[in-house]
Amino acid sequence: MRLATIKHNGAEIAAVVTPAGLLPVETINEKLNKAWATELQAIIQSGHLEEMNNWYRAEGKEELNTLAQFAVSKEKVQYGPLFRNPAKIWGIGLNYVDHAGDLAEKTPTVAPASFAKFATTIIGPGDPIKVPVQSEKTTAEAELAIIFGKKCKDVEEADWLSAVAGFTTIIDMTAEDILRINPRYLTRSKNFDTFLSLGPVLVTPDEIDHVTKLKVATVSNGEVYAQNIVSNMTFPPAYLVSFHSKVATMLPGDILLTGTPRAVHIQDGDIVECRIDGFETLVNPVIDLKVKK
Repeated sequence: MRLATIKHNGAEIAAVVTPAGLLPVETINEKLNKAWATELQAIIQSGHLEEMNNWYRAEGKEELNTLAQFAVSKEKVQYGPLFRNPAKIWGIGLNYVDHAGDLAEKTPTVAPASFAKFATTIIGPGDPIKVPVQSEKTTAEAELAIIFGKKCKDVEEADWLSAVAGFTTIIDMTAEDILRINPRYLTRSKNFDTFLSLGPVLVTPDEIDHVTKLKVATVSNGEVYAQNIVSNMTFPPAYLVSFHSKVATMLPGDILLTGTPRAVHIQDGDIVECRIDGFETLVNPVIDLKVKK
């Protein structure tokens, strides 16, 4: 199943992706006598996602086809971020060798290079990424993100998917010039407003045959700047889920960013994309707050 958050009647609500378009969960509740939460984060936190997906895989997909007239077409839909208030966002730095080269750093091999991001960085598809006045060189990084589906601690690698609600596309930003001054400035360099684009679609694990075979690409102004395959990560998704759950109790809706093939320098007027095989493309424009309009 694929879900998104869409802007509808002045609110940001959850919707299921169907061939006819995006079907609001509140419409599904009304027409099919369901009682599911109507915001995506609440769907995950309440445990409704598993129930919804089981229904979808059994008879729900066919039942949704009967509601096609109520769907918002993909051409007209306005996406929001999947949700805005996760308890935790873990980022992983330098998880591909090529990206380590961007910063003249060695790829970490003993443990992942983890950092934290704040919920205030989150924007959605189509929202502008804002290069802050404090930075002369900000970069954008396309990545695969993992969304946790339940409260969990000390997850073993073999069981990692049991903790996962789904996957999505993200674009992570870094004020690289600030980071280069001192590596201890990592938290600041990662947490300016608009420095995490999230969405447009959450894809449940059963929709993906092999996560490690997914190709992730950072795209700038329509050109692929860098791409790589998840299997080339130094620390693969199973390891990342297990490792971080042994650091902190993970909660439903927590986000784990898995690292980028490479980071591209962004400037005013650029268009940045995250492309991942089988996922809807995430696209954001760039504005530089230092540029006078």
